[in-house]
Amino acid sequence: MSEFEFQRYVTIGQYIPTDSIIHRLDPRTRIMGGLFLLLAVTLAPSLAGLLLALVLVVALTRMARVPVGYALRGLLAPLPFIAFLALLQVVLSPASGAAPTLWQWGPLRISMLGIANSIRVVLRFPALILLITTASACTSTSEMVRGLEALLHPLTRIRLPVQDFVLMVQVALRFVPLLAREAERIAKSQASRGAVWGTGRGGPLRRARQALPIFVPLFLVSLQRAESLAIAMDARGYRSFGERTSLVSLHFTRADFLALLACLAASVLIGLV
Repeated sequence: MSEFEFQRYVTIGQYIPTDSIIHRLDPRTRIMGGLFLLLAVTLAPSLAGLLLALVLVVALTRMARVPVGYALRGLLAPLPFIAFLALLQVVLSPASGAAPTLWQWGPLRISMLGIANSIRVVLRFPALILLITTASACTSTSEMVRGLEALLHPLTRIRLPVQDFVLMVQVALRFVPLLAREAERIAKSQASRGAVWGTGRGGPLRRARQALPIFVPLFLVSLQRAESLAIAMDARGYRSFGERTSLVSLHFTRADFLALLACLAASVLIGLV
C-alpha cells in the first residue's frame, strides 16, 4: 500500500513543534529571514553561492531540530521534474567561447555551460524545497497569520485588503496536506474498482499515465472544499473590513534582531560568492 501514501511525501505546510531556538523567535523574524534566504537562493548566480546556500539550509534544518530525513522526503515527489529540467539544461544550453561544445548531434548539444546550468538546477531546487519545508515546520498557521498581519498592517492605511491576502496564504498552506489526503483516497477508490496501480510495473511515463485519472476528481474535490469553506465563513459572519485585535502580542527582542541580521548577511554572502 506504500504507492498510495501520497501524504508522507508532502512536507510543506506541516508544523513540527520542537521548541528549538528558531521556534522561539518572533514570527515576523522567521517570515522576514525566510524571505531573505528564499530570494538569495532563487537569485544566486554562481555554483559556489548555491552550494553555500544548501549547506546553510541544512544547518538551519538541524538548528530547528527538524529531522533531515523528513525534510529530504519532500524532494522525492519533485525529483523527476528536477531531473528533467537538469537534462534540458544539459542538451539545450547554447555554447559560448568560454564554454566550448563537448558533443553535438543536430540541435542537441552538450557543453560546459550546459553542465554548469544543470548543476545549478540540481543545487537550487533542493535548497528551495528544504528551506520552505524548514520554514513551514518552524511556523504554525496561527503564527504565520499573526506575523503577516503585523508586517503588512501599514498597507491598510492605503486600503489594501491585507486580511484577505493573509487568509489566502493561510488557506493555501492548509490545502496542501488536505489535497494529498484526498489524492490518497481517490487513488485507493480507483484501485478498489480495478485501476492498475503499482510502482514496480512500467517506467516513469506509465506511472504518469496512471496518475492522470486522479487530477479531474481531485480538482472537483478541491472546488467543493473551497465552496464549503466559503459557506462556513459566511455563516460565521467573517468580514475582512474593520480593525481587528489579537489576543497574542508580538515582541521583537535582541535575539530576533541578531537572527534577522544573520539571515541578511547570509543572503548577501550567497549572492556575492
